[in-house]
Amino acid sequence: MSLIPSFFGGRRSSVFDPFSLDVWDPFKDFPFPSSLSAENSAFVSTRVDWKETPEAHVFKADIPGLKKEEVKLEIQDDRVLQISGERNVEKEDKNDTWHRVERSSGKFMRRFRLPENAKVDQVKASMENGVLTVTVPKEEIKKPDVKAIDISG
Repeated sequence: MSLIPSFFGGRRSSVFDPFSLDVWDPFKDFPFPSSLSAENSAFVSTRVDWKETPEAHVFKADIPGLKKEEVKLEIQDDRVLQISGERNVEKEDKNDTWHRVERSSGKFMRRFRLPENAKVDQVKASMENGVLTVTVPKEEIKKPDVKAIDISG
């Protein structure tokens, strides 16, 4: 459960998280039109979980209704993982009467600064049932060699 109120752009573990690059739109709930708010509607609704295992950083993004060809995955500036894509608006038929439109459409983008131990050249991704899974292996942490020294005396 998030400790940060929803006006900070949705579910976040910490406002001070240096790895989070979420964008907060202070105007998203105002009734006037804003190109930034319209553009951010799909962006904000794209939820991503990030967990760290002993072997890797694993990201899971909910992107239902998209094919893997419609999702773009990049490593930018050496250590920034970017997940982006676009949900297209359903074509309208003049004979249709819409009662409710709740599914978001438009471009989305999420960015995450990866830690120094990430092997950015070995990233793997898969998509199943509307969930994109990105696995970023970690460098092995070498434990220092410990040599026992006999105590004479």
